[in-house]
Amino acid sequence: MTEQSTDLRETVRRRYAAAAVQVTEGGTACCGPAAIEVDENFGSTLYAAEERDQLPAEAVAASLGCGNPTAVAELHEGERVLDLGSGGGIDVLLSARRVGPTGKAYGLDMTEEMLALAVANQKKAGATNVEFLKGTIEAIPLPANSIDVVISNCVINLSTDKSAVFAETFRVLAPGGRIGVSDVVADDTLTPEQRAERGDFVGCIAGALSFTEYRAGLEAAGFTGIEITPTHSVADGMHSAIVRATKPTTGGDSTSENAAADPATTVADAKSASGCGCNN
Repeated sequence: MTEQSTDLRETVRRRYAAAAVQVTEGGTACCGPAAIEVDENFGSTLYAAEERDQLPAEAVAASLGCGNPTAVAELHEGERVLDLGSGGGIDVLLSARRVGPTGKAYGLDMTEEMLALAVANQKKAGATNVEFLKGTIEAIPLPANSIDVVISNCVINLSTDKSAVFAETFRVLAPGGRIGVSDVVADDTLTPEQRAERGDFVGCIAGALSFTEYRAGLEAAGFTGIEITPTHSVADGMHSAIVRATKPTTGGDSTSENAAADPATTVADAKSASGCGCNN
């Protein structure tokens, strides 16, 4: 990783750490936590009121995304879901409800403060089919072919190595697995410099790929059935978009390298790989 990339990652980490601390320390028993300051294009207002009401107030207050990926991922009972950049856990907890007790919802985040907040929210929600892991979305600490659905909420655009994110997402998905991602995407006419004028990496703007670049990145990783659908504008020429794609189904028997990982071993493998002590 270049020095510039390291600096950008640290900038992102510090911002989200501060957001977690704000939620953790900003609440009171009578009034609840203070919401992170975001405009109408980002945050918990993008979730239906009935969804927000199901969750701990801290999970809702910590929402910084640009969409609601759980609303478009078409999750089913028994599926294994991974949320890239899970933050305070809002999408993980919503996913856990949708996949039910026979399914599993994983959250991956690099920020200690957000992980601590997410685990606290998990306990408040009483979610037993949830695991939070420490790591980066460029090096996902899960076995290959172990996940049915990958979701993410306005996080991939923050990465300085998006090709690695796409490749890792493809690796952990089981054959036939899919992604349902909310992210910021730029018009093809905007140069990287023009995107930078509209915001910064931490603000979910400057790091965004164009529509063509996003599609090309997913195709290069091996995805098919790619759909990138803008939902609302977040800046001039910049859009919140729903991204869907599928990992092709491949042949082979249960002993092949393409066989899905045993769900019973996934948690242990992930914790060992990540060194995360988030859950006992």
